[in-house]
Amino acid sequence: MQLKILAIGKTDDKELGKLIQEYEKRLQRFAKLQWQIIPDIKNTKKLSQLEQKRKEGGFILKEIEPTDYVVLLDENGKEFTSRKFAQWLAKKQHIGSRKVVFIIGGPYGFDPAVEERSDFKMALSKMTFSHQMIRLFFIEQIYRAFSILNNLPYHHD
Repeated sequence: MQLKILAIGKTDDKELGKLIQEYEKRLQRFAKLQWQIIPDIKNTKKLSQLEQKRKEGGFILKEIEPTDYVVLLDENGKEFTSRKFAQWLAKKQHIGSRKVVFIIGGPYGFDPAVEERSDFKMALSKMTFSHQMIRLFFIEQIYRAFSILNNLPYHHD
């Protein structure tokens, strides 16, 4: 299965980076995972929230292929338990050659053009997390989903 996580801005915290790399390593046996980091927009103090979302949206849309299945990580999206997310991911494994692209947006959410291009919206929580922390939480959930699907003793109900 091909997975891509597209995110705005780099992870500055080295400890978070190490933890993310650990889950990347664990995932290698189940899926091909690619990260695409879009640099933070410069001089955002001069931009309105709408202008910043529009600029980020332009960069995001350039990184999406027409055949990609696009999932926005959005607080207003569908919430899953870990088991339900595993089932959802298993169904996506059967979409053939389409790559599943998960997008972590900027601080103000997504430009309407990105929302229109998306196929699905998913929420990890009703709580708000930093864009750096969400990367770790989400990659851990992807690993957890594959461990559930492969009957590994990682997840406990």
